[in-house]
Amino acid sequence: MEELVIRDADVVDGSGQPSYRADVVVDGGRIVSIVKEAADAGCQRPKARRELDAEGLVLSPGFIDMHAHSDLALLRDPDHSAKAAQGVTLEVLGQDGLSYAPVDDRTLAEVRRAITGWNGYGDDIDFDWRTVGEYLDRLDRGVAVNAAYLIPQGTVRALVVGWEDREATPRELERMRQSVAEGLEQGAVGLSSGLTYTPGMYAKDAELTELCRVVASYGGYYCPHHRSYGAGALEAYAEMVALTREAGCALHLAHATMNFGVNEGRAPELLALLDRALADGADISLDTYPYTPGSTTLAAVLPSWAGEGGPERLLERLADDATAERIRHDLEVTGSDGCHGVPMDWATIEISGVTDPALARHVGRRLDGWRTARELLLADRLATAILQHVGHEENVRQIMRHRVHTGGSDGILQGAKPHPRAYGTFPHYLGRYVRELGVLSLEECVARLTGRPAARLRLPDRGLVREGHRADLVLFDPATVAAGSTFEEPRVLPSGIPHVLVDGRFVIEDGRRTDVLAGRSVRRTPR
Repeated sequence: MEELVIRDADVVDGSGQPSYRADVVVDGGRIVSIVKEAADAGCQRPKARRELDAEGLVLSPGFIDMHAHSDLALLRDPDHSAKAAQGVTLEVLGQDGLSYAPVDDRTLAEVRRAITGWNGYGDDIDFDWRTVGEYLDRLDRGVAVNAAYLIPQGTVRALVVGWEDREATPRELERMRQSVAEGLEQGAVGLSSGLTYTPGMYAKDAELTELCRVVASYGGYYCPHHRSYGAGALEAYAEMVALTREAGCALHLAHATMNFGVNEGRAPELLALLDRALADGADISLDTYPYTPGSTTLAAVLPSWAGEGGPERLLERLADDATAERIRHDLEVTGSDGCHGVPMDWATIEISGVTDPALARHVGRRLDGWRTARELLLADRLATAILQHVGHEENVRQIMRHRVHTGGSDGILQGAKPHPRAYGTFPHYLGRYVRELGVLSLEECVARLTGRPAARLRLPDRGLVREGHRADLVLFDPATVAAGSTFEEPRVLPSGIPHVLVDGRFVIEDGRRTDVLAGRSVRRTPR
């Protein structure tokens, strides 16, 4: 007898097609049968060792977070309710060109310092891996939800070239190509970049194109945080489209926003650019989170020249009064490339987290200027996390309606007051933008959170409620599902999601986290 039958569920299957009522049977981690309209047809209903009454609940595939920063959180926190309670059953890690594999000892130490504000320094983590495959093997020991991995281009550049602002030599470029190929062979699904973050932003288009050619040869995709979301946003999007078309590589645009005052009302221009490329045969998708503020580290907004040589050199420059004045001028007058070419408005910057407890008084406050920013950067050794209040609601809504849109939280779990998207992205889509605003239909929204991301990741047995597919499933109440997290209380769990299954096992049951660690690495599907 099978393990579980979910009775009388309203199935929204991830395809975008209309929902239907069914009994769904799960066994051995997979969906083994779907009996549509079983209660009304008077047919023999399936039996199992356990029956779950899903009357009034929607059954959908598990949500896929296309842009996650849980690279260490999955290892640090077995509970991981921040994502599991949202219905997330798969996260895509290695984002924005900076993560923890492939590395050597030097590069690992540098990267840990550079992205402490995203993931913590990692004093509580045993970094017993160096390669992509070893990191994925570490996840396979058991984590809360599944995870796929993008090779971080900035980390690869740090490993081979270092943190210098120069072109790679032919020999270095070949080493980077080999490193990307090895990571793909070991299971990565593609390549990410952070082109407003050092050292990845030092790469010219020719270098990126060569790396994307390798990605394309393995059937992976390129996921850039491109060079500007502000003053040069449209040019930066166009650059990524042209680059990947030259390389013959699929493109997935990370957190595809149009931010800052210069881009208010300009979402249609971005969508027209993408539509022209799609009509011409380009393979493009994108993800967004359903909020207006962004989130990153305070160090990330600094000009790229200040970060040349790595985190320790940046701290030295910040400590020198004359160099710090140059940095201030670039931020406030010129418009730093780290801040998307837009002169800094300090009132948009809210401190969301610090690592030094002595600085806790700053959390939740807006910055009052460069003097305080510099003091924080030095005292917290670049680890300060921020919210940047620069988005536009109409842009958010228009982009999420686009036919290649998917959902990604960009959730940073560090800090005393993180962005609420880390705990609320997926229920916020369902509660706010489906039920309350009607921006998307339920079926179309679920497709953007499940079936469409799975197709981008080339996962043949995930993302849809289909017989034979993995039983990564979510049961939610469409009348009550909502994000609990807010900007004032960002770590509140959502409501209206009573059950979440990973590989057929309950990780959320009756609204509570179980002790199940059913998550594993999800590796690239060979061509």
